[in-house]
Amino acid sequence: MRLSRYFLPLLKEDPKEAQILSHRLMLRAGMIRQEAAGIYSWLPLGLRVLEEVERITAEELDKAGCVRLLMPTLQPTDLWKESGRYEALGKEMLRFNDRAERELLYSPTCEEMIVNIFRSNVTTYRQLPLNLYQIQWKFRDEVRPRFGVMRGREFLMKDGYSFHMNLEDARREYSAMYDAYHAIFSRLGLTAIAVAADSGAIGGSLSHEFQVLAETGESQVYYDAAFDEIRSGTRVMSGEEMRALYAAADEMHKPETCGLPVDRLRTARGIEVGHIFLLGRKYTDAMQVNVTDAQGKEIRVEMGTYGIGVSRLVGAIIEASHDANGIIWPESVAPFDVGVINLRSGDAACDAASERLTRTLEARGLRVLYDDTDQRGGAKFAGMDLIGLPWQAVVGPRGVAAGQVEVKYRRTGEKTELAEAEAVEMIARRTKEARR
Repeated sequence: MRLSRYFLPLLKEDPKEAQILSHRLMLRAGMIRQEAAGIYSWLPLGLRVLEEVERITAEELDKAGCVRLLMPTLQPTDLWKESGRYEALGKEMLRFNDRAERELLYSPTCEEMIVNIFRSNVTTYRQLPLNLYQIQWKFRDEVRPRFGVMRGREFLMKDGYSFHMNLEDARREYSAMYDAYHAIFSRLGLTAIAVAADSGAIGGSLSHEFQVLAETGESQVYYDAAFDEIRSGTRVMSGEEMRALYAAADEMHKPETCGLPVDRLRTARGIEVGHIFLLGRKYTDAMQVNVTDAQGKEIRVEMGTYGIGVSRLVGAIIEASHDANGIIWPESVAPFDVGVINLRSGDAACDAASERLTRTLEARGLRVLYDDTDQRGGAKFAGMDLIGLPWQAVVGPRGVAAGQVEVKYRRTGEKTELAEAEAVEMIARRTKEARR
């Protein structure tokens, strides 16, 4: 992709309305544009990252045996009245009437709708267990939308729902989702701590929030020091081992019963990126959902529900991965793999070398953003650092004369001068290794 043909509206200065780092960098890097309070357009660069987060989320859920579907953003209010939850969200729920005066709402979550789909199509234990999920836009009319995509009114969310014959099977699926969520966040370059949390308006007997530690987080979390060892890479633990460690959100933390010695208890701010709930029969009781067992007896269905803030994750990744110059994307979610910088656009030799390098990198399966603009070199370097692509390949007159390309790895700042073929080989190899 040639930068001269791309839409990338970079900002030199920090926008005044942006309160936290991820919001500032997303605006400066031309990823999003605010259209109303808490409502954003996702511009081309931001959309590419959002799509990568969505892809990884879906891949891991599919591996875990979940089945994807898509429900509408608008729901009839009758289902919410049937469940008894119609008034629970108050003014956060956007309600309106269509032209036939039928009352609708813009979906804040989909427990009622998925239960209605389930009870209309599933009648026997032979069809269970079943785990259905979607990745869809939601709306909650927050009183104080702030922090960019971290707390917007409109957001992209993965919401999943599982159905079971008994509580034991529901608990098994809950544990499977716990592990799948860790796999998702790991592939996104994040270490999330699952903390015991309040079930809130969703309900249920058990819930965990997945928190990414960051100074700008809205939640206070308490956890075993072992999680710091996992985050630093000095310790590897299975999902079962991590579930045995102490971690709790502020409202669930009880110092007298946590069981951790003082030197092992840690506290920090966290960004919530996922939440899982063991619902039990909260909705299936309210909406009368049964299936028949092997003896033909009707059994009330047990449920779990599982959410991930897909659009929020983009901001969380930036909060966890940046430096003074801008974003540092993990290879798994980067909008492009390589930025090719032509230091003298219009020079025949530099143009030919840059275009050849771009074609060769693309032939190796790499996604390339080629800066062919007539900006000064300093502006090109600053722009590439700001948008945070993993690799930069610099072509200039001196390098062309020597048959070399300067390669920079954004995360470390490491620079190397290599022959073109060697540069392509190194970038392709290390990108492949990082994506595993």
